[in-house]
Amino acid sequence: MPVSQFMAAANAHYYATRDPLGPGGDFVTAPEISQMFGELVGLWCADLWDRAGRPEIAWVELGPGRGTLAADARRAMARAGLTPPVHLVETSPTLRAAQAERLADAHWHDSVETLPTDRPLIVVANEFFDALPIRQLIRRSDAWHERLVACQDTLFLPIAGKPVPGELLPERLRDAPAGAILETSPAAVGIVRTLAGRIAGQGGALLGIDYGYEGPALGDTLQAVRGHGFANPFDTPGEVDLSAHVDFATLAAAAQAAGAVAWGPVSQRDLLGQLGIDARTSALARATPERQGQVLADRNRLMGEMGELFRALALTQRDWPVPAGFGA
Repeated sequence: MPVSQFMAAANAHYYATRDPLGPGGDFVTAPEISQMFGELVGLWCADLWDRAGRPEIAWVELGPGRGTLAADARRAMARAGLTPPVHLVETSPTLRAAQAERLADAHWHDSVETLPTDRPLIVVANEFFDALPIRQLIRRSDAWHERLVACQDTLFLPIAGKPVPGELLPERLRDAPAGAILETSPAAVGIVRTLAGRIAGQGGALLGIDYGYEGPALGDTLQAVRGHGFANPFDTPGEVDLSAHVDFATLAAAAQAAGAVAWGPVSQRDLLGQLGIDARTSALARATPERQGQVLADRNRLMGEMGELFRALALTQRDWPVPAGFGA
């Protein structure tokens, strides 16, 4: 089967059968590191809403994990006067149950297709696009080939499939050396196109934060995480978290083709810095002096290596203001 089908099936089982977050899980996301992350995202939303004229909006999160970011963002938005209905796009029954504990009045969706159509949408997607299935092409001496996953005696192995026409690839990458890998994510592009079209027509914005690059570029970024360490992506499918780096340039181009304005990407470090994480760190440390060291450590984790690896992309309707953190 294609890598994309393998990744989709493995992640569908993985997320449906467990809560993967936290020290007892497989990985930790930024909202689980510190409440400051979700609070600053909420203030980003509230600031944009305020400068757009305070319309009636729907607030949306894609892949909301335990609901931690949404709860922290909601608290910060409320202090700024924004109390919109919350819509969560989530397919995992396990994670929906965790989200309901924090956001009992939320509306759940299986896909972006059923989100409200009668008002602007402000959408947040933190570590969402990296978990969507990717397609991989591998260069052999004769041509580019679709990369497949084969099963042999219960072992899953990547192999080269049938050749693909070279004209389907960016011209500058067609003559890459043997062994080179090119990744695309039709699933991510499709979701961005849908949301960008909604934003262009209804108003609103999207803030996507993930680890990634500005492509198209060559490289194999498919990875697996288990127990807070890296694992073989082809071992025990459905029992490890599979992800890949996000091509922000391709997503921005897809959004622009659908009529939205794309901003960035910028580093998570620059975005959080512009949103005032240092002031929030000082205030939180003063309010909880017994946690001062931990608050500073959490701030440094968000702004350190993670702050450079993770990037943020914003989309807006053409008539909406420049989003905070993305101006000249």
